[in-house]
Amino acid sequence: MNDPTVLPTELAKTVINPHAYAEWNDLLDVFDHIRTTCPVAKVVPEVEGLFEPFWLITRHEDVMRISKDNRTFLNNPRPVVFSFNQAIEFSRAATGSNMLVDSLVVFDAPVHPKYRKLTQEWFMPRNLTRLEDEIRALAGRTVDAMIEAGPEVDFVEKVAGPYPLRVVMQILGVAPEDEPRMQMLTQHLFGGQDADLSGSGMKDMTPEQVVALVAGAVTSFEDFFAQIAEDRRVNPTDDVASVIANAMVDGKPLPPRDMAGYYIIVATAGHDTTSASTAGAMMALANDPEQFARVKADRSLLPGIVEEAIRWTSPVQHFMRTASEDVEIGGQQVKAGDWMMMNYVAANHDPNQFDDPRRFDAARSPNRHLAFGAGAHQCLGLHLARLEMRILFETLLNRIEAVEPAGEAKRATSTFVGGLKTLPLRIVAG
Repeated sequence: MNDPTVLPTELAKTVINPHAYAEWNDLLDVFDHIRTTCPVAKVVPEVEGLFEPFWLITRHEDVMRISKDNRTFLNNPRPVVFSFNQAIEFSRAATGSNMLVDSLVVFDAPVHPKYRKLTQEWFMPRNLTRLEDEIRALAGRTVDAMIEAGPEVDFVEKVAGPYPLRVVMQILGVAPEDEPRMQMLTQHLFGGQDADLSGSGMKDMTPEQVVALVAGAVTSFEDFFAQIAEDRRVNPTDDVASVIANAMVDGKPLPPRDMAGYYIIVATAGHDTTSASTAGAMMALANDPEQFARVKADRSLLPGIVEEAIRWTSPVQHFMRTASEDVEIGGQQVKAGDWMMMNYVAANHDPNQFDDPRRFDAARSPNRHLAFGAGAHQCLGLHLARLEMRILFETLLNRIEAVEPAGEAKRATSTFVGGLKTLPLRIVAG
């Protein structure tokens, strides 16, 4: 292709290849090249009809602009996550929607602000303070279990995975014995592209079977949370599950599909992303003994550890938007109806915004990252994520004297939600 706005085929393949996101440094090299040569570039399929062409947005300033302008850049009508046409058609046939799950993530105004308002106060810091003692106790038990299993442990398996899962399941009223099921379904939903996480022999599956696996996870989630909602309507408590179950919008209860979507987004995004950020921070500290010693001696750096981990890891790797009108972005003419990818991995490693962006720096300031999004769709649970990560690292720094790698860390194969799936560490307890 001679059109300079169209990304060369090999680069385009990398952008949509889940395996590329497991090779982090190589991926960042690719995004550095794209951001420098064509920061707003058209990605077109090598095979016609494989997916809808879209604009790839890689600069921090452009992603920030799109995130904050929810009138010009819509979550609907196209999917908010990159999807092949085959998957979109499957979803439409199964649910009547472009997405298998309808949730806060996919709604535009006027629906989105009404739905967000239902739980926004619940997730504000002044409400979350009442959870601190419970979260601190959970962090203590988690670190105890890690130390008991050591000195060599897989940090993802022992800490980064189970800890945020338990926090979110508690606020949703999910019993501990159901947590393994919730973890499995989350991995099917977000980790379906990764054969290890999906646990399904995915490498031998056809695209239709992969989509069916994800659809099955959605159905299981819906059935499970329908029972939770029924119980909370009869026996309401002060948890967020009760808020959702008894919510009213325009004088009416939430439709069953919308209610299920609300539960699913809290249950899945609420722990999988925090798990990835937690593991990312621990890997960075294990690889940098001087920085570990610095944060152990100076706890004022704890908020910096959290923010830097979230930026550096960028667990939510992209979201899609659709232009509602003709608009210019980064010197390119985007037409009404065009699809675009806000790539958070690229934006959060933009050297025009972050000095030496590949370096993990707990003292980085300012740190205006986009890992929580921005504007009206900024992550609803960002305060909870910050709270539970801060408490966990307080506990870890109190209990361990040193940490170092004990093997190869591996990232998940995924274009959407990603992060470490294994992190072997050697722990020296204090």
